[in-house]
Amino acid sequence: MVRHYLIKGRVQGVGFRWYVHREAGALGLKGWVRNTEDGDVEVVAAGEPEALAELKAALQKGSRGSRVDAVIAHELAESESKDLGPFQIEGAW
Repeated sequence: MVRHYLIKGRVQGVGFRWYVHREAGALGLKGWVRNTEDGDVEVVAAGEPEALAELKAALQKGSRGSRVDAVIAHELAESESKDLGPFQIEGAW
């Protein structure tokens, strides 16, 4: 199962991507997290439905110092997972 999440709120400059990286890695998910130009964070994650549900709960909770106003989720085609590797932060140094 592959999902795309868009997280809105105060999620840039507060360690949110690193938080997502840690949570997704612990759940054994593949994919990536990155900042968007309009101040949101987006995530593409692939894995078991239970792990994706746990990730969504973690996204809604947010990292220390963040404020999550909304998590918008979309299911993607299974074929979207073919190029995904171990979970990573895109656009970080």
